Amino acid sequence: MNNLLQLITQYKTDTQSVYNTWFIDNDQRLKAFRTIRRGVLQVVEDIKNKTFPNDFKGSSLEFVLNCIAEQKQVFVGVSHPFYWKPKLRIPDIYENQSNNIAFGQFLENCINAKSEEQIIKEIVRLDALKIKGLGPAVASILYFLHPTLFPPFNTAIVNGFNALFNDKKKLGSWTEYLKIREVLIETNNKHKAQLSNDLGAIAGLCFEIGTQKMLIGNDEYLSEDERNKLEKNIEKRQKEIQDEKQQENLHSEMQFHLLKIGQSLGYDAFVASNDRSRSYAGSSFSFMSPDKFPAINCDKETANTIKLIDVLWFEKETNNVICAFEVEKSTSIYSGILRLTDLSYSIATGNETFYLVVPDSREKDVVSQLSRPSIKQIKTPIEYILFSELRQHCDALCKFGDNHHIMRKIAKTA
Repeated sequence: MNNLLQLITQYKTDTQSVYNTWFIDNDQRLKAFRTIRRGVLQVVEDIKNKTFPNDFKGSSLEFVLNCIAEQKQVFVGVSHPFYWKPKLRIPDIYENQSNNIAFGQFLENCINAKSEEQIIKEIVRLDALKIKGLGPAVASILYFLHPTLFPPFNTAIVNGFNALFNDKKKLGSWTEYLKIREVLIETNNKHKAQLSNDLGAIAGLCFEIGTQKMLIGNDEYLSEDERNKLEKNIEKRQKEIQDEKQQENLHSEMQFHLLKIGQSLGYDAFVASNDRSRSYAGSSFSFMSPDKFPAINCDKETANTIKLIDVLWFEKETNNVICAFEVEKSTSIYSGILRLTDLSYSIATGNETFYLVVPDSREKDVVSQLSRPSIKQIKTPIEYILFSELRQHCDALCKFGDNHHIMRKIAKTA
């Protein structure tokens, strides 16, 4: 603990640490909070309506956990504790109706809670029910509902916590989780100026230590096996960063094509507010997108989320959305669908078309997700466009298109 400030500095200055690749300057993280909140509300609604299935697969809970798992390496494996294991009959929230209802009530009470005391009472109440297999893995959902009050929780974070604080806390216990939480909050409060109000920052530090991507102290005394493992972890992290940069470049390219087409068709084409500083092929998005975003008739939180949609086309000098585009990279299919459905709930008049723009390699996955009964039931008109189609036909769409219906030439439905 004596060198904690030094560790925090190392954590923040390492451009490949999760602080810089996940916590700071990460579009998907910023978009995730409202998306996951909407998904949790759907889980609660399904449980209330008794339409929640007796398996994790195909459920709205799977949808939520997949959205969380897309949040880079910190949440890899977050879904595993929720997989239905029929031989062990865990977690026992799929076949046991009373446990299912208790879980739904827990989620609803937590999402509506105004204080940490309320949520802790809900945790204690849930823990007292001793539902088999339903442990503090749920805390990773809580984090996306209340990021300043509850840190995420997984094996790597616990391992890092134990190494950092010379402790022996274990997985699988809500009591242990609450103790870890108290220590992390106390430590975070002491170093808030170097970290953040959001507990994801200090949890990310534990994750880096727990996965041995960051060392506490000197590495002189590592064995050969430990050193080899460390080097492999560093190489793996470097590859993840390179892959992410390549995906970001593709993402910017697709946004560029959509802005160009929207302008050519006579619409006000807006790029996501946090992408205005980006550029592609020498063209700055801030020059391709109008400065003033249209005033939309919704609350401030919803408006800020709408501004994060990758590309929006409005009728010229109006606040009427014509098309919304979410450009998805190699993993983020689920969250894109949720964001578009969320947008449709917020402002849809029935005249809009919503598009997912996806890598060719993910077409089967997109069709599978859009074919889900829960998505069909929402009746949001989501179509999809492949990267290759948009790239190949961009100039032709600009040249021959009269209005947004030209996009139907390259769009597909599930």
